[in-house]
Amino acid sequence: MRIGFIGLGNMGRHMARHLIHAGHLVTVHDTRPEAGVEHLALGARWADSPAECARDAEFLITMLPNPRIVEDVLLRGGAAEALPEGALWIDMSTSTPAAADRVASDVLDARSVRRLDAPVSGMAHGADAGMLQIFVGGADDDFRIALPVFEAMGDPDRILHVGPLGAGYTVKLMINLLWFTHLVASSEVLAMGVKAGVDLGVLRSALLASPAASSFIERDLMGVLTDGDYDDSFAMALACKDLGLAVDLGRDVGVSTELSALVEQIYRRSKAQHGDLAGEMSPVRLYEALAGREFRLPNPTVAFDDAAVTV
Repeated sequence: MRIGFIGLGNMGRHMARHLIHAGHLVTVHDTRPEAGVEHLALGARWADSPAECARDAEFLITMLPNPRIVEDVLLRGGAAEALPEGALWIDMSTSTPAAADRVASDVLDARSVRRLDAPVSGMAHGADAGMLQIFVGGADDDFRIALPVFEAMGDPDRILHVGPLGAGYTVKLMINLLWFTHLVASSEVLAMGVKAGVDLGVLRSALLASPAASSFIERDLMGVLTDGDYDDSFAMALACKDLGLAVDLGRDVGVSTELSALVEQIYRRSKAQHGDLAGEMSPVRLYEALAGREFRLPNPTVAFDDAAVTV
């Protein structure tokens, strides 16, 4: 298949590489020409502009940082106008239905260009391994046609057709919103517990043995607890962007977002304190400061209820 791929960042560069390895004819574009060096060495073609990347493509994949850049590439960059009639645009960015609708209403609908929204989860390591989870919104027929393309980049068992156009964007934003909320709530609980005198490992084990157990406390937080790793593979600037999009979506559909807006404010406070490029788990550091100590487990196991509990 002839695929144009725009956006060779931390995620996109791996995704494009997997498409090349799968035997597709891939043309790549990024604002940084050096980002495409590895792809050209594998046989991809370089395009000097978004329009050139889209021209003659059966599929155009965009993997871009935010909705504004998606619109810039498709509209002002000429990619939408250059797509052949009947081509399929697959936006794998974390974006919004409204941004894609503006592109479609301006250019794509009149020229019978089809589209899917297909944002991903799995971070850079999932993209590198070709095991992303992909949430696809759009028509059934278009999903089936694009499935081999998705399978080259993602885990076949976790490529989910979640509904009509816009559903992929929405599901991804809701996943991110809930995860960020878990982080803030868990950090606040740990800070209160340890400052009140409970051992951190015992508190964590008690939480995991209770109805309040969560995969965040069980797995996601372990990088912080064992290594002080705040996960700089996903920057605070992007986390704040996603939270802002989620809050905006709530407003658009008429759902109050008091809690979500507060989580966004906490993330933005952390971004101001720790920097745009700080890891997405940096808000934990705000609560470590309140607790007066870092959240670290010095031993691989802790004693709890007369048993050794693996952490």
